Amino acid sequence: MINYKELIRSFTQEDYENNRVNLHIHSKYSDGKGDFNDLIKQGSKYKNIAISDHNTVKGYLENEIPEYVIPAVEFDVWCGYVFMHLLAYGIDVKSKALEPFLAKTKRETELDIIRIFAKRDIKKLINAIHEAGGIAVIAHPACCWALSLDRFIKKLKSYGLDGVEVYYPYPRHRGIIKFNTVANVKKIAEKYNLIMTGGTDLHGEVL
Repeated sequence: MINYKELIRSFTQEDYENNRVNLHIHSKYSDGKGDFNDLIKQGSKYKNIAISDHNTVKGYLENEIPEYVIPAVEFDVWCGYVFMHLLAYGIDVKSKALEPFLAKTKRETELDIIRIFAKRDIKKLINAIHEAGGIAVIAHPACCWALSLDRFIKKLKSYGLDGVEVYYPYPRHRGIIKFNTVANVKKIAEKYNLIMTGGTDLHGEVL
């Protein structure tokens, strides 16, 4: 059985920057343009990939998944006044613990105006991710509206946060809406001894 926590912990900055690992990919199961199976085929050139569709694991339930694909999902959730995305890696996609947090309709996986009204409880969500055997990682934290990212991530760690997405190119609108530098995010992750992950947040068809 794969120990996904240790596997992800073993990935280096070079793995992410040299396109050997990509842990943030979206498919047509949420708001991406790429076919789930086609993205998996393209991912065979990587050491590991993770397709982390918004609020759904249907892609994993409806398709055959090779070993180099790490099961994942990206949840929309509020933590106090901050709207954030929480990545879950290495989860049992059939876990009953995750069911209350998964989308009930396709619209909940693709429309920003619906997703921003998510009512998931951050503490219960992190507990559910752990119960499903996974790790909880804050996505693209430099885009979070927190007045102090350091204090915000410290609070999330007290709730059980395992990691921080550090190696991230910030494409699309997130290149404009950015409140912290990647260097600062890395320092915070190191300060709180959190796993550092990365990915391109791909929404297109080509990895």
